[in-house]
Amino acid sequence: MALRVYNTLNGKKEEFVPITPPKVGMYACGVTVYDYCHIGHARSAIAFDVIRRYLEFSGFDVTYVRNYTDIDDKIIAKSLEEGTDWREIADTFIRVHDEDMDALGISRAHAEPRATDYIPQIIDTVKTLVEKEFAYDIEGDVYYEVGRFDQYGKLSGRKPDELRAGARIEVDERKKDPLDFALWKKSKPGEPRWESPWGDGRPGWHIECSAMSMALLGQPFDIHGGGKDLIFPHHENEIAQSETANDKPFAKYWIHNGFVNIDNEKMSKSLGNFFTIREVLEKFPAEIVRFFLLSTHYRSPLDFSDFHMDEARVRYERFMNLFVRVARAGRLDRDVDTDEGESLRYLTEDARPAFVEAMDDDFNTAAALGHLFSALPVLNAVLDRADASDGTVSKGWREGVDGFFTELGPVLGFFEDGIAEGNRYFGIEDAGGAPDDEARVLLAEREKVRQDKDWARADELRDQIAELGFSIQDTPQGAVLVPVKDRVS
Repeated sequence: MALRVYNTLNGKKEEFVPITPPKVGMYACGVTVYDYCHIGHARSAIAFDVIRRYLEFSGFDVTYVRNYTDIDDKIIAKSLEEGTDWREIADTFIRVHDEDMDALGISRAHAEPRATDYIPQIIDTVKTLVEKEFAYDIEGDVYYEVGRFDQYGKLSGRKPDELRAGARIEVDERKKDPLDFALWKKSKPGEPRWESPWGDGRPGWHIECSAMSMALLGQPFDIHGGGKDLIFPHHENEIAQSETANDKPFAKYWIHNGFVNIDNEKMSKSLGNFFTIREVLEKFPAEIVRFFLLSTHYRSPLDFSDFHMDEARVRYERFMNLFVRVARAGRLDRDVDTDEGESLRYLTEDARPAFVEAMDDDFNTAAALGHLFSALPVLNAVLDRADASDGTVSKGWREGVDGFFTELGPVLGFFEDGIAEGNRYFGIEDAGGAPDDEARVLLAEREKVRQDKDWARADELRDQIAELGFSIQDTPQGAVLVPVKDRVS
């Protein structure tokens, strides 16, 4: 099946055909750098990180651009409130943004432009719009005239009259139409300013992304993305000004990720249910945050809560437990046996094609993870058999398992070190990953007292084993020890 993506512009899934294959130009709207990033920012960044990774996995030559809005009303307001230079605020929160994204395993974009580095391109675009009479100057403020663009509303699928009702639009009685939006703003005393044909001022928000994306990717380019909240007015306005200025389509595919809710309520500072990435990472490992965010399709709403995060931890640790078991098993340089061969056949002929098919269906990470999960019982069965005999597997089988996860896992941002990730995640320093001898002795005693039906003593031994940093996993061939995250010293 060819890759299909949901295009907001047409409201349906379409086969993905780049403008100049195999090259793909991709732009995702970044953050306004005036505060710490929240979990909603994390979702969007991870969604487009995975889209970029899968396109590269599929053989496309991707140029990925993610911007910083480093001049904006919110930045200026914070600057005036704190008496801090606006550049210092922008620099500070660009740095903390990068630290947060690095912590979540999000790859750096190929280009990460700041809006203030593109002032000349912004001014040139505004000049073009004024010359074409699609923009007008009022005392140093320049507005785009929405009524001149007959396709306005094509991204949101709504007519201008519908958009005017209760829309998030700037109020200014001087505008010809409430929907008209600022391309250039006259600077007030104490505000940052740049020289322009209309007087000293600064760019409007919407024109920044148009200028940066066109300068770095050209027009049209393949993918423009961001959160659903950007469809209107931001992306709608980008289309209007860009297509008017250059008389050609702006972007071919528009991709938008869904919202994050907190305990079934929309995340909001006013509701007190607003969580920064840093706050979340204080409670949960980065791998779990990423795993949770990818466990739902990127376009669907996602409910964030400690309960759901704990569920994600349990599911992620099933992979880590498998990896530790594989690392713990002895390896012999012998031929792959029948059971091992059948499990490897499942990986290559069933799980891998199903994973690719899921990702080809509009980057369905939830289904793709499900197909990785399907491999766990198949592989654990091989290890159960090994535990019941001499505790060894073939070198070829171990390499096949490692290769499966190191090929597919990094598409989602996981398992780049393969089965070695299990020991790293659980903090096991022993390269072999073998449980402590003391825990093995206690496990053997527990099995004996269970046979004697001394349940109280069995529970005591289970608790002692837990104190050593292991849980007990029952298998058809008997009980095995599994490290427990954050309890292994």
